[in-house]
Amino acid sequence: MISDVTGVLLAGGKSRRMGEDKRFLAVGERTLLERSCNVLSQVFERVCIVIAQDSQPLEAHVPVIRDLIPSCGSLGGMYTGLHQATTQYIFLAACDMPFIRADLVQYMVGKKDHADLIVAYWHGRLQPTHAIYSRNCLPVVEELMRTGELKIQRLLAVPALRVCLITEDEIRTIDPEGRSFQNVNTPSDLNRARSLYEDRLGG
Repeated sequence: MISDVTGVLLAGGKSRRMGEDKRFLAVGERTLLERSCNVLSQVFERVCIVIAQDSQPLEAHVPVIRDLIPSCGSLGGMYTGLHQATTQYIFLAACDMPFIRADLVQYMVGKKDHADLIVAYWHGRLQPTHAIYSRNCLPVVEELMRTGELKIQRLLAVPALRVCLITEDEIRTIDPEGRSFQNVNTPSDLNRARSLYEDRLGG
């Protein structure tokens, strides 16, 4: 297991588009939260879950931390994870991604020694909640939150930070269909994820 990177799972969303708390919706025999947390726990010695300050209490087999700074979305969750981690790096993931793959996470971790951010790039889009961040990002994140710039992607434009993009070609060698980046925001997303899970069982 990887000891010099902490797995940080974001689980503080409001689930507005779903209409109910998606953390506890099941895909297969496990909830979205359990599926993501289990994968990170297979890869990393240290894993924590970050929730919003106003979230309901959450029980898990790993530490649960509330956002240090409220109402800053994923950027605030990343800040909390980096601030609380005892490692130089964190792997940040969202709990609504039911098909995260341990082997792709491990591949990305292998790139960390030469970068401050390692971000996957799939179908023309950055995947900032399937990415690795170093503590060198903290001052930049603090400034972004201070000025209300809450998009994690802003970090990629900071000259002082070294960025490594994981390309589609690299991803396809491990996850040919990019299922790692499929997330569940709406009831139709949930139905799609459940169908995919059932199809995999049938296959």
